[in-house]
Amino acid sequence: MNGILVIAHAPLASALRQCVLHVFPDAENTLQALDVPPNQPPDETLSQARMLLDLQGAPHTLILTDVFGATPCNVATRLVDGVRTRLLTGVNLPMLLRAVSYRHESLDALASRALLGGTQGVMPVSVTAQQNQIRRSSHDQNHRDHQQ
Repeated sequence: MNGILVIAHAPLASALRQCVLHVFPDAENTLQALDVPPNQPPDETLSQARMLLDLQGAPHTLILTDVFGATPCNVATRLVDGVRTRLLTGVNLPMLLRAVSYRHESLDALASRALLGGTQGVMPVSVTAQQNQIRRSSHDQNHRDHQQ
């Protein structure tokens, strides 16, 4: 089974992990999170990430980060070898849920499914009816809209 490691600005990684464990409590050993606090040296973050990878002990790991070019992503690029590990950036909850759902597939398939989950999980939602407004009957005698 593949491991999944989320490296993101604090507290995003832990928050995403908690959301996923709410839906998939059996993923606790598969899914690791590393929150990167402000002002932490990148070498310290890299050391922590390597330790999490070793503790996880998975033969393959998908690493997910929040923002391309930011410290979590830059650290993750130093972990990725393209064989045992793959890296995707722009992590969101749909991406992570999809990754956990397909963690038994090959690392290449897992990365593809996670990427699709992340992109397909972002969509416009149109609302056809007004929400959270009280509708009044046209026969309501106390109906006095816009009176001053």
